[in-house]
Amino acid sequence: MVFSTHIFLFVFLPTVLTIYYLAPMRWRALVLTFFSYLFYSWTNPWWTILMVTSTVIDYTAGRVIAKGGGEVKVSGDEPVLEPGGYRSRRQKIALTVSIVANLGMLGFFKYAGFLAINANAMASFLGLSDSLVPVLEVALPVGISFYTFQSMSYTIDVYRGKAPGMRNMSAFACYVALFPQLVAGPIVRYNSIADQLEVRSHTLEKFTRGVALFSLGMGKKILLANPMGHIADASFAAGPMHAADAWYGIVAYALQIYFDFSAYSDMAIGLALMFGFVFPKNFNSPYLADSITTFWQRWHISLSTWLRDYLYIPLGGNRCSAGRTYVNLMVVMLLGGLWHGASWNFIIWGGIHGGMLAFERMQGKDSPYRRLPRPLRVLITFLIVCIAWVFFRADTLPEAMAYLSSMFALSNPADGSALLIGVTGTPYHLFMLVLGLVIVWTFPQVWDYTRRLTPFRAAVCAVVFAVSVFVMWTQTANPFLYFQF
Repeated sequence: MVFSTHIFLFVFLPTVLTIYYLAPMRWRALVLTFFSYLFYSWTNPWWTILMVTSTVIDYTAGRVIAKGGGEVKVSGDEPVLEPGGYRSRRQKIALTVSIVANLGMLGFFKYAGFLAINANAMASFLGLSDSLVPVLEVALPVGISFYTFQSMSYTIDVYRGKAPGMRNMSAFACYVALFPQLVAGPIVRYNSIADQLEVRSHTLEKFTRGVALFSLGMGKKILLANPMGHIADASFAAGPMHAADAWYGIVAYALQIYFDFSAYSDMAIGLALMFGFVFPKNFNSPYLADSITTFWQRWHISLSTWLRDYLYIPLGGNRCSAGRTYVNLMVVMLLGGLWHGASWNFIIWGGIHGGMLAFERMQGKDSPYRRLPRPLRVLITFLIVCIAWVFFRADTLPEAMAYLSSMFALSNPADGSALLIGVTGTPYHLFMLVLGLVIVWTFPQVWDYTRRLTPFRAAVCAVVFAVSVFVMWTQTANPFLYFQF
């Protein structure tokens, strides 16, 4: 089910809110869990089996870790393992089972086919059969990349002594399945909302801010992301084209993926607030970043911090030698790219960002680049991000290379390529692209804008929502881009 659909807006959401607030407090977690499973099973009911499996395994592992011995301290009414203290063999096995089970499910459904295809390609190169490994056609369950990472954070946090083990199974199931962020994030870490799962406040201020966030997120998706998607789709399907058209297309895609993904995060955070949950900000004007390092402090913050805390720091982070730190950065970003999809394009995209992160750390704070005017640094960073987005958007590596060739005028435009601008360069699309650039470079973040709702701001949110719903009736389909990851 998609947030920006009539059945969600006018049937599902009002039903959930009504039943949730009519239910006694002790039943509200069960209400949310039930409707979250209904939300997730809308596309394919069988996928819920995977989520239930992950939930049961991680809940059980958390209980074993919490009760499995080791040094403990007291946090409220719950014992918590002492950070850095002794861990028993049972606790280590429980953590291992949790990680292997979650990564195993993610690996099978997301990467089995990719690995088989590449194994067969290698076998063919070596003169063996090109069908040595059977290639399984497995449908990718929606949201599996998000809820496996989220669920794993629970057992890891309990093991590290950063959170108590949860006794209430229904509350933990609610945490894993919570429908606002289930399908496309943000990745909500267990230790950030552990207390809210047991006790949370429901206030008019929270609810109205949630409605405002959802309304403005709706506007970003329907009014900005979708028109930019029209330009990007036409550009990437056009074949060799003039350099100006290629740059126009990739800038449109940069705006599309930002408005689309940040819109989902805004809507998810807004929905969570309606049910009393407070989630952290997931975007912070990423296209105002003046370096790739700063970009990753502003883009998809829940993923970048997850990779930092659960992968980069355990690898040694920046506490190692300079060379090892560069390797750690590359490994994390390569795996971050692979997390987005089983494709060499995503690996290359991660490699570009990892290479830039390592290069910037190598240059240090006194590099000549840091002495450039900030607006120029922001523009350079944006252009690097756009070049990397080519690999993210293209379906295959040859298509990505062909598009880059067009961007840098290294290929001859195809016959009829001049007609592309007639499809993508309408006054409406040109206006929306310019408006999108103005918004990403000058407007405040929706998360910040809604922190203090004046009557004027509330009116803005209401108008944006009304126009978005009206425009939504005219659009045939508007899936969120991150559903595919």
